[in-house]
Amino acid sequence: MKSKFHYAWIIVFVTFLSFLAVQGGRLAFGAFVEPWERDFSMDRETTSLISTLSFVIYGISQPIIGRLIDKLGARFILSISTCLVGLSFLLMTFVTQPWQLFVLYAFVSIGVGGASNVAGTVLVMNWFNKKRGLALGILEAGFGFGQMLIVPGSLFLIHFFDWRITIFLTSLLLLVIVFPVVLLFIRNHPSEKGMAPIGGFIKEEVPQQENQNGVQFSIWEVLRKRQFWFLILPFAICGFTTTGLIDTHLIPYSHNHGFSTTVTSAAVSLLAAFNIIGILCSGVIIDYWSSRKLLVFLYFTRALSIVILLYSQNPMLLLIFAGLFGLVDFATVAPTQLLATQYFKHYSIGFIVGCLSLGHQIGSALGAYVPGLLFSEFGNYDMAFYLSVIILVGAAIMNLLLPKPPLVGEATTEEAVELQS
Repeated sequence: MKSKFHYAWIIVFVTFLSFLAVQGGRLAFGAFVEPWERDFSMDRETTSLISTLSFVIYGISQPIIGRLIDKLGARFILSISTCLVGLSFLLMTFVTQPWQLFVLYAFVSIGVGGASNVAGTVLVMNWFNKKRGLALGILEAGFGFGQMLIVPGSLFLIHFFDWRITIFLTSLLLLVIVFPVVLLFIRNHPSEKGMAPIGGFIKEEVPQQENQNGVQFSIWEVLRKRQFWFLILPFAICGFTTTGLIDTHLIPYSHNHGFSTTVTSAAVSLLAAFNIIGILCSGVIIDYWSSRKLLVFLYFTRALSIVILLYSQNPMLLLIFAGLFGLVDFATVAPTQLLATQYFKHYSIGFIVGCLSLGHQIGSALGAYVPGLLFSEFGNYDMAFYLSVIILVGAAIMNLLLPKPPLVGEATTEEAVELQS
């Protein structure tokens, strides 16, 4: 009698753990902004620049990491990346000058880039031919749980101890617990366990696997596709308004408005909790409903939530914003990735998802730096929030204009024409 439990779910949950620790540590950046400004006599523009440069490095690494995953496997990249982030955080406890933060955060960013959705998407593609949306949603929930546990935890540890102890404990979590678990349990393909993927094998799987592992394809052919640009530009806007703007500046914004550490932590925790709900719901919904339509809804709702943040002069409005924004925060990732695998199923998935992640991180870099610059100039974040609302509406419109993607095993219109010719 066959076991009902498939090893693919072990792959999902171990990758989830890696994302929780690695991405949670990166998302806690906002908790360290004010302590670093006090200890190293930096202004908000400079601390924002650390985040900006780290996003740029993270983004540039993504297409490269995507190709390395295609060649070396997701297990190797995920393991090394988790270890690199842990070592970088450990060394950060000895920092005495601002330039050292810039250097170490550059290494953190490379590691975060490896322990990211690029590796996760490739693993899901290898292990799942059904329930991919759910699997992607669970992986993305790792970001949300990291945000919910590590960010407020960092705030309280900094408040009661200091930032060095806080970042040291994060490094121990990565090096002593997460890294060995990833190395021990992750496998690149079901064949390594003598298994078939969930959903069994499909006819297109063999040629697809060959494409993922090195068959030549034209990058210019990808760049000429409307689908590519109408995915990557909204995803860049996604990065601007989430990891760039909110994850970097929400905590300083809350403190500038006089909210206590308790209220700020409650808002971050609420945002993260609703983020998890939104991620998981998004992963389930896209198995049954249009990813394009879902993305349109998510971007419009995110714009509405930022309008609420503009007028959050009391704790209740801040908490309402946190709940609504959390529902649509990382919920855009799974439908975007699924659309990428549908539109570009005969290309290198690692490379395509890496390009999308590059766009997201460029947006994140701008979202971290531009609001900090505007804050230094005007003393508030209002201009950054108004800009975010406008570009989010643009992202929704671009997703609305995307063509309907082919189903699994179904040829695109372009492929059908090639077959007929």
